[in-house]
Amino acid sequence: MAESKYESHVTSVPCDAHTIYSVLGNLDNINKVRDRIPQDKIQELEAGEDFIRLKVDGLGQKITVRIVDRIPDDTLKFGCDNLPMQMNFWIQLKQVTPADTRLRLTLKADIPMMFRMMLEKKIQKGLDDAADMLTQFPYAQWL
Repeated sequence: MAESKYESHVTSVPCDAHTIYSVLGNLDNINKVRDRIPQDKIQELEAGEDFIRLKVDGLGQKITVRIVDRIPDDTLKFGCDNLPMQMNFWIQLKQVTPADTRLRLTLKADIPMMFRMMLEKKIQKGLDDAADMLTQFPYAQWL
């Protein structure tokens, strides 16, 4: 299997990098939006400061997403356990002004060649949608 790398488009978040990093770097904050998570897709969600454990519809087992590395106000790197393939992703922040931080998501995954062509467009759309969603969080209210 060859490792594939995908990057979202760059989004602009109307907030400083430190605030965004502080909110996204505490995975327990997922509990603040728990009611918005589709229960038919995700069950048995538990969260702590450095991890989220959940059961995703279609996988049949609990997966864990955990923070594996932090560069303050710059990058959060995540690893995933119990997936049928190796995968990690990270969130990159670049503050332009105190009210404008650029955000990009990157995903690396060992996707078998026969699935890569089927999944590339869906992965790209998912990353772009997730980056857009992250621009909408009320970061300052969550500290």
